[in-house]
Order: sequence, then structure tokens, then C-alpha cells
Amino acid sequence: MKQVRKAVFPVAGLGTRFLPATKASPKEMMPIVDKPLIQYAVEEAAAAGITDMIFVTGRSKRAIEDHFDKAYELENELERKNKTEMLQFVRDLLPKNMNCIYIRQPEALGLGHAVLCARPVVGDEPFAVLLADDLLDGSVPVMQQMVDVYGQHGCSVLGVQDVPRADTKSYGIVAATPVSERIEKISAIVEKPKPEEAPSTLAVVGRYVLTPRIFHHLEAVQAGAGGEIQLTDGIAALLAEESVLAYRYDGVRYDCGSKLGYLQATVVFGQRHPEVGEIFTRYLKGR
Repeated sequence: MKQVRKAVFPVAGLGTRFLPATKASPKEMMPIVDKPLIQYAVEEAAAAGITDMIFVTGRSKRAIEDHFDKAYELENELERKNKTEMLQFVRDLLPKNMNCIYIRQPEALGLGHAVLCARPVVGDEPFAVLLADDLLDGSVPVMQQMVDVYGQHGCSVLGVQDVPRADTKSYGIVAATPVSERIEKISAIVEKPKPEEAPSTLAVVGRYVLTPRIFHHLEAVQAGAGGEIQLTDGIAALLAEESVLAYRYDGVRYDCGSKLGYLQATVVFGQRHPEVGEIFTRYLKGR
């Protein structure tokens, strides 16, 4: 069985919920304290042994490429000012064995289409998909947990959590039967069902490990909810020929695509930050 060595980051979205902050800057570059969301996602993938980071980008996303590129002028300036600690931090931003690959999504045709754009690079290998605005915080990185599940079962794995029934209209929702404490076998998946029509309250969040067979089904998918090619529809078709598992990950999710989730993550990560965490916590308690 092939190992998971490639990860796809769909980053072509416009981030309209954070306008005007995202008018000229990608939502994935919004910082949680001093690190952008996309870096948290890349570090999570790297912790799972993934080495090829595939960014599916769109217009106005150049800042993501620049962030992971070498910054000669910045490094020279830090070196000139003897800011050695900061210089080393910038140089060690990425593991030495990591490859960054950029693919342009010509039209915003949905998450399924963004994943399909990565097919020429992924090829015939299993791969991960990480949505950067879902910040998942676990003592063991969530993608590492999911890659381990894939290694045990050899089939696609979707990260899931229970949500209030009223919120099912915002998620892909699965029907599944338990296999073990955290793993369930999916029998059906529906994109953004009405609460009264949802098969359960078990929602897919922004983490996937998929077999390459998903590409065959995404090619055949017609535009679905929102007029987009939905990854959920491709997974629904994949269920007819392969097992797909739902994994209740061990960790906390911050929906940084929403203002409230973004603020919650900023507070939590700010309190544990080695530089400002202690004084920030005192400030919060004083309020």
C-alpha cells in the first residue's frame, strides 16, 4: 500500500466573510497570533510525513507563494541587523525535504473541481486534502491521526465531528455505522442537507485522506449545491465501489472561516504563545 506523501490545499476561495480584510490578501494568510492559517495547515501535513504540498490557487493568491518562498531581502536585512534568532526562524519555516507545488484553478467551480485540478501532480497515489480555514488543534496532529487510520484500513478517511442539527445545512453530512471507538463506515453522504432531511448530525470538516479513484468520480460529477462541483458528490459516487471511513478525530476544531471561530482560535493560541501567552492570559483575567 502506498504511503500518503502528497497534500492538496484548495486556496482559491475569495474569503468574502472577512471583507474588507481579504480584499487584497488571501484569507489563508490571516494570522493566528503571528502565524498564518495556511502555515498551521502545512505544518499539520508535514507532521504526518507528507512532503509534497500542492496549493490550488486563484487570482490574488500570490502572497501564499511568497510566504513559502525564500525571502532574500528579508534574510539579508535580518543578518545585517544581527537578528540571528529571527533569521533562523525565517530560514526554518519549512522542512528541508518539503516541496511546494502551485496549480492555478482557472474558475471558482467548487471544492471538488479544486481537488480535480491537482490530479496531474497527485497521479495514482493516495493524498490528503486540508482546508486551511479549519484549524484543528490536537496533541497528536489530526492529519497524522488520519494517515494512521488510512494505514490500518487502506481506504479513504474523512475527518468528522457532531454538530447541532440546525447546522447540518452548512456541512456535508454522513450516515455511518460504528467500526470502533472513533471510526465509522460511511453508507451515504449528503451536501448541506436541511436539518429535517439530514441522515445524522455527523459532519465532515476540512480534513480528508482520499484514494486516487476519487478523480474518476469527480470528472463525472455534475454541478450540485451552489452550482459547484462538490467533493461530497464525488465521495458519494466513490462509496459505490470502495469503503470510506468517518474518523472522529481527537482534537478541537476552530472554524476560522467565521469571525467567531477566528477570534476563539486567536485567544486560545495567544494564551499558549511562548512570548506573550502569560501576560495575555493575565490581561484576559483582568478584564
